[in-house]
Amino acid sequence: MIVLGSTGSIGVNTLNIANKFNLDVEVLVAGTNIELLNKQIKRFNPKMVVISRKEDISKVKHHNVGFGQDDILKAIEESSSKTVVNALVGFLGLRPTLKAIECRKKIALANKESLVVAGKFIDQTHLSPIDSEHFALWYLLQDKKISSMTITASGGSFRDYPLEKLEKVSIKEALSHPNWSMGNKITIDSATMTNKMFELMEAAWLFDTRNLNAVIETKSLIHGLVNFEDGSSTAHIANASMQLPIAYAILGKCDEQVLEPVDLVKVGSLEFREIEKQRYPIWEVKDTILNNLDLGVVLNAANEVAVSKFLNSEISFLDVSKISLAALEKFSNVKTNSIDDIFEIDKEVRVYCES
Repeated sequence: MIVLGSTGSIGVNTLNIANKFNLDVEVLVAGTNIELLNKQIKRFNPKMVVISRKEDISKVKHHNVGFGQDDILKAIEESSSKTVVNALVGFLGLRPTLKAIECRKKIALANKESLVVAGKFIDQTHLSPIDSEHFALWYLLQDKKISSMTITASGGSFRDYPLEKLEKVSIKEALSHPNWSMGNKITIDSATMTNKMFELMEAAWLFDTRNLNAVIETKSLIHGLVNFEDGSSTAHIANASMQLPIAYAILGKCDEQVLEPVDLVKVGSLEFREIEKQRYPIWEVKDTILNNLDLGVVLNAANEVAVSKFLNSEISFLDVSKISLAALEKFSNVKTNSIDDIFEIDKEVRVYCES
């Protein structure tokens, strides 16, 4: 297989699964963590490696190293691998998803932005989501009439902070997730709840429904619930690890134990909370976005600019959501009729948000 984003948390977990099931890795694509990449090269001996910066090529211990998006697309096209794991972060992951579809490869998709911005143009025939929430919903599907689906959220770094203190929180505080360690952008997206908005949009495309909601479950043990017309619900409970959805996405099934089972006696209790609009202002537009999924490209572009500004100490934490909400209002009538429209709108929104 090809692993895009091999040094991130999804990539590392993917390679753990490759190691466990003795799978071949033909191409590794990474960013700037060359030290970890070199360890992965030594273990998996890929035929090709692609990194983000040309100036880092000399540091990579491999004879066949490319850089940049063009080389990622070339690697996908020229490889013999039947599976592409796309764990790239952000809008950068869209073109590789489209290329993998064009090449009729199976896609294990962790790059949520692909579906968020271009779900209407993505053929899902050979696509499996790696997000634990969408895996949970898929796992729970039965041949029964469904009324709605619910995914869960951790609540992010500030779920317990006094609301009046949110204006002045530091970058370090924002990056301190209560349940696990992730990359910087997704940790901020979790704190603003934008990440959960993205996951609702993904679910809308994956399961062809708008009857979707999310709740906070503070221990991150329940990942999704399917609510049936008869009034019953089923929940997917598993310890928080991406390895199970990754194994299913790559292998199609998994008959071996991948996770430690949840010990409910040790867990003792679970706590659920409503997602409050005062704490997570982006939630004000949840229904608007679910009823117009074309707005995904606007929200994603605005959020990428805003998160970057926050991480560069240019704006406050609350300004991240303010910028996204302003962009959604400015571009409220957007319609996408082609993939080209996606790239044009993305540029327009970024220019607006940078200003």
